[in-house]
Amino acid sequence: MKLSTRIALSVAVMVPLLVLGAGGLLLGLVNKDLRGQQDARLRERAAAVLPSARALLAADHNGRPRAEQNQGRKVLGDALDSGVRVTAADGAVVLAGGPSPIDPARLPGGPGGPVTVREHGSAWRVLTVQVDGAVPGTLALIAPAAADGPQLAAVRRRVLLVTVLAAPVSGLLALALADRATLSTRRLSRRAVALDPAAGAAAFAPGRSRIAEVDELATAIGTLLARYDEQAARTAHALDTARSFSSAASHELRTPLTSMRTDLDVLAAHPDLPPTERAEVVRDLRADHGRLEELLTALRTLAQGDLVEASAFGPLDLAELVEDAVGELRRHHPEVLLTTDVPSEVRVYGWEGGLRILLANLLGNAVAHGHRPGEPSTVAVRLRADGGAAVLFVDDLGPGIEPALRQAVFTRFHRRPDSPGSGLGLTLVAQQTALHRGTVTAGPGPGELGTRFEVRLPLLRDGASTVPGQMPSRRDWLTADQGR
Repeated sequence: MKLSTRIALSVAVMVPLLVLGAGGLLLGLVNKDLRGQQDARLRERAAAVLPSARALLAADHNGRPRAEQNQGRKVLGDALDSGVRVTAADGAVVLAGGPSPIDPARLPGGPGGPVTVREHGSAWRVLTVQVDGAVPGTLALIAPAAADGPQLAAVRRRVLLVTVLAAPVSGLLALALADRATLSTRRLSRRAVALDPAAGAAAFAPGRSRIAEVDELATAIGTLLARYDEQAARTAHALDTARSFSSAASHELRTPLTSMRTDLDVLAAHPDLPPTERAEVVRDLRADHGRLEELLTALRTLAQGDLVEASAFGPLDLAELVEDAVGELRRHHPEVLLTTDVPSEVRVYGWEGGLRILLANLLGNAVAHGHRPGEPSTVAVRLRADGGAAVLFVDDLGPGIEPALRQAVFTRFHRRPDSPGSGLGLTLVAQQTALHRGTVTAGPGPGELGTRFEVRLPLLRDGASTVPGQMPSRRDWLTADQGR
């Protein structure tokens, strides 16, 4: 059922009920006013009839029939159109006349204000007063109740007529008004139905209808479409990332898998291989297995960084993360000559897992390449706050990086011929730096020896991020072309 029809039916039912309620209240008030007027007239007539009733009781007590007859006619004349009943003190009825079809047994037994007596479907107002004098008695005046009067009956008929007419008239008016009121909603519905799913939220630009509820609904639809577009973009991005992961894995794993297959074929074809040669083949297998495992882990981590959501970010102490990374490095590489300069606290807004990936790969790269032949690696880590940025320096005393290659080292699978890594470590560093709205550069180390990596991240100020709830525009470190 349409909303306008529901409104029309509701109004068609409610309006007659309201008319009936208002009519009932009006009838009650009119009846009260008419009854008050009638009671006032009864009291006035009682006051006018009372002297004649007193004389009638005296004539009856003294046995004067002629005077009694005259006084009786006078009582009936003063009572006008009301019924009259005069009763002596001993209960004998002295006079009964006028329009009074009520059974005498139903009349009040003593003096009292006007009361209603019902009999044979009719209602009567009865006023009984005490007749004082030498011969006491009671006087009762009886008149039809105002509730049965023509004025109240006319009001009742009009109320019923208005009630009967109110249902269709109010229903039709409500239907017209409701149809007009829901016009904006129908237009909005037609726009939503005609919307091309491929166009998304951009094609649904809600106009102002000057109706608050319709505008709120249009805004809600626009927000829903925007969220749908965002989710669809995330899904498409996730699919691209999965495809790129599969493509990169199949391409990069071909060499170690082929080498492993060759070594396994050698072991299978030569079960009597000398122990030294067998150990060499097994060593190659382990090296290829380690490279394969490292490559898969790096690819998975790169994909994880591309798909991370803004909800994973929060306030962090970068100094604490640096201390943890340095501690891990000391435990796994005790031979490294390591120096640190880290303050007690440097607050940033970031993803803890991503920053740990950044630090682990940056320090791991320094350990792998920060030494001269035959010498242990020498690494220096320094963190400080510089203006609005947290600046991390990682220096090593390795062979350094040629100026022409200092930007290329951050691309996927870029590595030196003698590098033991997967070529993704510094790519992960660049990815996490970009996710945190920072920058990373490679240059010569102190004294032009070795290499210095400098990472700058926005500091957290006043308990809020410089870019709260936002993600960088580039989220394609796994899907983009390698040459980018």
